[in-house]
Amino acid sequence: MSPRSFSPSHESETMMNTQTAAAVPDNYLSINNIEVIYDHVILVLKGVSLNVPKGKIVALLGANGAGKSTTLKAISNLLHAERGDVTKGSVEYKGQRVDQLTPNELVKRGVIQVMEGRHCFGHLTIEENLLTGAYTRSISRSQLKENLEKVYHYFPRLKTRRTSQAGYTSGGEQQMCAIGRALMANPEMVLLDEPSMGLAPQIVEEVFEIVKDLNSRENISFLLAEQNTMVALKYADFGYILENGRVVMEGDAEGLRTNEDVKEFYLGLSSAGRKSFKDVKHYRRRKRWLS
Repeated sequence: MSPRSFSPSHESETMMNTQTAAAVPDNYLSINNIEVIYDHVILVLKGVSLNVPKGKIVALLGANGAGKSTTLKAISNLLHAERGDVTKGSVEYKGQRVDQLTPNELVKRGVIQVMEGRHCFGHLTIEENLLTGAYTRSISRSQLKENLEKVYHYFPRLKTRRTSQAGYTSGGEQQMCAIGRALMANPEMVLLDEPSMGLAPQIVEEVFEIVKDLNSRENISFLLAEQNTMVALKYADFGYILENGRVVMEGDAEGLRTNEDVKEFYLGLSSAGRKSFKDVKHYRRRKRWLS
C-alpha cells in the first residue's frame, strides 16, 4: 500500500480554511434579533441584535427607558423574575444557545451580570460580600484566598475597607465591591449595568480605568449598559445605541465619539434643541435579519 499523499490542492484548501477562520471575529456573545415582552403585553425590545467579541469592551448606549437593562437581563436570564419573556430570537455564548439556561448555570459558564444599583449585602462586610461571588465554584481555600487577593490587587480601596459593613461604605466602594464580587466567579464575560450611576466623576473614571485594566490584563470581555455616553465610548472598543427598544446606530467607539449626530443628541449641542435619531439627516437604520 502506497503512503498517503498530501495533495497541493488539499494543502491550499486547508490554508484557506485556516485563514478564513482567523478572519472571522471570535464573537463570544451574540444576540440575534430578540424581542422581549413584559406581562404578555408590553413590547420592550423590538429585534435587537449585537455581538461582543472575545476580549473586547462593548458599550450599549441610550437614554433612560431605551431598553439597555432589559437587553442585559435577557442575556443573563433574569427576565422571568420581572414577568418578562424573550419571545423571539436567540442568545448565543461561544456558539451555543444559552437563553434557556438558568441564571446560575450561565454563571458557571462564565457569564455574570453586575446589576444596576450595585445590590451589595449591606449587613455583610466587604470581604464577605466578595466571598459570596465564589458561591457557585468548587475551589479550595487556597484558591479562594488567591482570587480574593487578585480582587484586592485591582481594587486596593476594598482591601482597606475589607472589614467594614458594605452598607456603610461609599457608592464608589459599593460599585467596586459589586464588580469584585463578580470577579470572584471567575467570569469570561461581565455584563455591567449603569456602573457610573450616582458616582462622582472622578470615581467614575477610577471605576472605568479598572474595567479597562481587567479587560487588557485578564482578557475579560465586557458588555456595559451606560447613559454616560462620552465616558463609555472613551473606554469601549465598539458601541451600539438603543432608542425605543431598537438598535439605531452602531460602530467603533472612536467613530461614535466624534459623530456629530451622537454629540447633538446626547450633549445637546444643537441650537434646535433635542432631536431623535429619526430626525437627523445622517441617520440610517439598518434592518438586521437572521440569515
